Amino acid sequence: MTLKISTIMIVLLLFGFPMMIPLILGSAYGFYGLFGGFDRMDFMVQQMLAGIRPASLIAVPMFILAADIMTRGQSADRLIDMVMKFIGHIKGGLAVSTATACTLFGAVSGSTQATVVAVGSPLRPRMLKAGYNDSFVLALIINASDIAFLIPPSIGMIIYGVVSKTSIAELFIAGIGPGLLLLVLFSAYCIIYATVKGVPTEPKAPWNERVAAVRAAIWPLFFPVIIVGGIYGGIVSPTEAAAICVAYALFLELVIFRSLSLGDIYKISKSTGLITAVVFILVAAGTAFSWVISFAQIPQEILGAIGIDEMGPKMVLAVISVSFFIGCMFVDPIVVILILVPIFAPVVDSVGLDKVLVGTIITLQVAIGSATPPFGCDIFTAIAIFKRPYMDVIRGIPPFTLILLGVSAALIFIPQIALFLPSLAFD
Repeated sequence: MTLKISTIMIVLLLFGFPMMIPLILGSAYGFYGLFGGFDRMDFMVQQMLAGIRPASLIAVPMFILAADIMTRGQSADRLIDMVMKFIGHIKGGLAVSTATACTLFGAVSGSTQATVVAVGSPLRPRMLKAGYNDSFVLALIINASDIAFLIPPSIGMIIYGVVSKTSIAELFIAGIGPGLLLLVLFSAYCIIYATVKGVPTEPKAPWNERVAAVRAAIWPLFFPVIIVGGIYGGIVSPTEAAAICVAYALFLELVIFRSLSLGDIYKISKSTGLITAVVFILVAAGTAFSWVISFAQIPQEILGAIGIDEMGPKMVLAVISVSFFIGCMFVDPIVVILILVPIFAPVVDSVGLDKVLVGTIITLQVAIGSATPPFGCDIFTAIAIFKRPYMDVIRGIPPFTLILLGVSAALIFIPQIALFLPSLAFD
C-alpha cells in the first residue's frame, strides 16, 4: 500500500496538481484499500472535519489577517524606520537593520513570505543604493525572514502543535531563544561582509529623529508585547492573542494612522479568506492522510527500514532534521509538517524526546528548507516580488544556510537554547 499511495501522489504532483489533490486522492485510495471499497468514505470525511475542528487553528487566519493589515498599512514601515534610525550608521548597519526588521515583523506576522514582502520591498532598493551586492541583499532578506517562523506567532508552530497535540504557548516561547540567536549570528555575518567588501555606512541619525521614529513606532511595538507578554504571563492563550492582534491592527490602521479604509479591509479580508481556505483544506486532507498511514503502520515500515528504532535521541533528532530540511526544499512547509510529523510521532514518543524541542527543531528545519534551493517557497516569493533571475536570488544563500544549519545542530546538542524560557514560564 505504501508504494501505491506514494506512486499516486508523485504522479499527480508531476502532472502539476496542487498538493491538496495528491493528499486527498492518496488518502481516498488508502481508505479504499483498508476497508475494501468506498463504503466507509464517510469516515474519511469525518477525519478531515476532525482535523480542522481544534479551536487553536483559529489563530492561523487571525495572524494572517493581522499581518496583511499591517503590511498594507503603516505599521511595518514605522518599525523598519525606527530600526534604521538606531543602527543604520554602524558598519553593516543597513544589513543588520534589515535582519532586525525581519525579526520584528516576524514577531507580528508569523509568516516568512509576508516578511519577505513587507521588509524586502522598502529596504532592498536602499541597500543596493548603499553599495551592497544584490545577491547578498536577496539572500539576507530570504534567510532573515526565516526568523519569522521561529519568533511567535509562528504559523508553522501552530500547525505542528495541532498535529502533534503539543502546547502552542510553549512552542511560541521556545522559538524566541533560537530566533534571537539567529539574529545575532546574521548580524555578525553582515558586519563582517560589509567590512570585507568596504560597504560605506549611512549618516548617523540625530537623536531628535530617533526619538521621533520611536514615537512613530510605539503603537506597532505593542504587537510583540501582546503576543509574547500575554502568553508568557499566562494572561491570554495563543488564539486569544491572535484575535487581540487583529482588533489592535484594525484600531491602528483605521483610527490612529488612518492609512486604510473599510473598503481596504474588505479586500484584505477576502485575500485572507482565500489563503485560509487553502491552509484548512491542506490541514483537513493531511489529517485524513495521517490516519491512513498510522492505521496501515506505514511509519513503522519506513522508520524500521532506516533502522531508527536502534538510534539514540540525538540521532533521532538528526534524522528528523534532515528529513524536514529535504522535504521543505521541494514542498510547502505546512504540507511537510502534516505528512512527516505523524510518521515520526511513534519514535519521538518511544525515545522520550521533548515534543516542544522537537517542534522547535522541526520549525527551524522547515524554515531553512523554505529558503533553500531548488524549490524553497521563499525563493520563488523573492523572484516574484523583486523580479530577479533564479540564479541571482540563490547565489548568496550558502553562508546563511550554514549559519542556520549550525543553529539547528546547536539545538540538538544544547536543547536549553529552546527550552530555557518555557521552563521558566510553565514549570
